[in-house]
Order: sequence, then C-alpha cells, then structure tokens
Amino acid sequence: MKQIHRFMLKELQARIQEESLPFIQVVIGPRQTGKSTLIGQIAESWHGNKELASADGVVPLGPEWISFLWQKAIEKPGVTLLAIDEIQKVKNWSEALKVLFDRDRLSNKLRIILSGSASLSLQRGLTESLAGRFELVRCPHWGLDESREAFAWDLTTHLKFGGYPAPAALIKSPPRWKNFMQDGIIEPVLGRDLQSAVQIQKPALFRQLFALTMNYPAQEISYQKLLGQLQDRGNAATIKHYLEVLKGGFLIEILEKYSESGIVRKSSSPKIIPMAPALIHAFNDPSLIDSDPEWRGRVFEAAIGAHLVRSGCELFYWREDNAEIDFVAKWNREVFGIEVKSGRRKRTNGAVHFKNRFPHARIVILDWNTGGQFLAMNPTREALQALI
Repeated sequence: MKQIHRFMLKELQARIQEESLPFIQVVIGPRQTGKSTLIGQIAESWHGNKELASADGVVPLGPEWISFLWQKAIEKPGVTLLAIDEIQKVKNWSEALKVLFDRDRLSNKLRIILSGSASLSLQRGLTESLAGRFELVRCPHWGLDESREAFAWDLTTHLKFGGYPAPAALIKSPPRWKNFMQDGIIEPVLGRDLQSAVQIQKPALFRQLFALTMNYPAQEISYQKLLGQLQDRGNAATIKHYLEVLKGGFLIEILEKYSESGIVRKSSSPKIIPMAPALIHAFNDPSLIDSDPEWRGRVFEAAIGAHLVRSGCELFYWREDNAEIDFVAKWNREVFGIEVKSGRRKRTNGAVHFKNRFPHARIVILDWNTGGQFLAMNPTREALQALI
C-alpha cells in the first residue's frame, strides 16, 4: 500500500512546532484508521528528542506508567515530544495527566500528543479532568480521495469496502474480507473498547443491534421496529442507549428530524448513518452494490451522510407528509437542504417542498457524479456550496 499522509498531519505538525504550545493535542477517531501511523509520521518529522509509547497491551496499566514516561521525557534536553497511543486504556489517565500538565506547563519542555479510539471514555476524561487543557485532532474513517490515492479504487469499490485501509488487500476474497472486518475491527470495538467505557447489560443484544442497523443504511427507522427484529429482549430505552453507545464508538451517527421545535426533533424516529461503507458490508453482500440499484442508492446516500458528519455541521433529515429531503446541514444560521439522487425510488419534489417551508435554505442536488466529487473533497461548507 502506498503511504498516505492524511489531511490532519500538516495541522498537527504545525501545532507542535509552535514556539509555545499551551495545550495537549488529542488525536481521536475509530480503530484502524491511521492514528498510530499519524503519530509515527509526526515522530519521524520531529527533529528533537522524543518519547513514544502505546497503552494498547494485554497488561492493564496504571497512572504510575504515565508519570514514568513523563519524567523520562521532561529530563531530556531541549523540547521533547511525548506521544502516548491508546491513552484511554490507562487507569485514571486523565487525573494523572492533569496533575503533571499543571505542574510543568510553564516550563514549555514538552509537546504532548495523545491518541484514543473509544470516544466515550476519552470524552469523559477530557471533560472531567482536562477541560481547558487540550485541543482535538479528529482522525475519521478513510474517504474516497484516500481510497483512490492508496488503492486506485473508484467510487463503486469504495462503496463496497471503503473506510478501513487494513483489510484492503483482502477485497478479492469478500468472505475473507468480511471475517477480518467482523473479527479484527468491529468485535474489538463492541466487545472491548465500548464495554470498558460503559456498562452493557446485554452484550448479545448490543451486538445484534449493531448488525441489524447495518441493514438500514440512511433509513429512518423507529425504535419499536428495531425491537421487533431483535432476538434478544429489550425495550426502547435500552435500544436508544445502545445506539448512543455505538455512536460514541465512531460506528454510526444518529440523525434527528429537522424542525424548529426541539420537542419534534427529540421525539422523531432516528435515521441511522453507518460511518463507513465497510461497516455496512461486513454484514451484507458487497456485490449488492452491482446488482441492486435500491441498495446502491442507500449506501451512496449513507456515504454522503457520513461525509457530512465529518464536516462538523449539525446534520438532520427532513420529512413532512409525502415530501422528504435526505439531509439538512446547518452551519451556524446557514442551512443547506441536500437531495441525493442515488437511483433509488423516492417521494418526489422534496427539495421544492423544503424550499417552500424554509425559504432561507440553500438546495444542493447530489447525483452520482456530483456526489462522487463531494466524497472526494474535504467536507466543508465551501465544498458543498461549490456544487450548487
């Protein structure tokens, strides 16, 4: 595989080269998307002393391990890079770092980079102990531009297997590729990362729910309908909680219905967006992309939705009577209604009805060509606006 320098590399390099860096840099994102590689590339380009370590081992580590690394780094001459991978696996990591960082931050001796995969436990540590002391660097799933550069994939291949670089060499054998996705990527997140961050009372139900949601990419689906298709017993509150946990693990996004009423938004059925096509086809036949236009349209729409999530906008869907629009993206007060012309059958004139209902909104129509262009761009408001 060709070595790829992901888009966040230059940003992180620039930050740690600042003469005085007052914040810890936290690289956050899903498993197997290049966080460790990113730290390695940063270390290669760093000309001073460095201390690199990973907490991704079998033996649980405690806060004394962080203190040991910190002391080794700060005793080196000059400004030292201290990078710790999978920091959330260290017990009481955030409290230990808070004490050390507050003690030594004025010395300007360290440039600190942390990385982690399980956003739930990371977020808890960052918000509870390290508030005001860190900046986030997001490392999302691979996009079409990176799949194209690394593997020469076209849009169709990306919609079958895209998002994770590690199993790319296995795509000529889809069953083998699916096994790797389920056993090597998804199960460690469901069975280890997330269950170490939150208490999952029914692990079997939790796994069933995730597999089930991959059958409904970019579809609005009620909690009761999900419940009715699960073998294990639960209730709507449990399903809603487990979906939030899956969101926290970078596996899905949950969209609410766009409305000026907060009550309507919160009471609406969710629209599930898998965060990478590979997650969908770990539980479905990738060849459906070639044979089933309805399925191809759903996966294409889900890929657009995941790309919009990465932009950092507020994202919703909209439906009113027989009119619907696939996505509503909101940056501050600027609203975009986005219709994905994916080839699947839809209710008609959704964009027209949405524009009549919200005259201030801008309408964007993404077909296979313009949607493919957008998927190959850095997902920003400006990129979307250029496609109007």
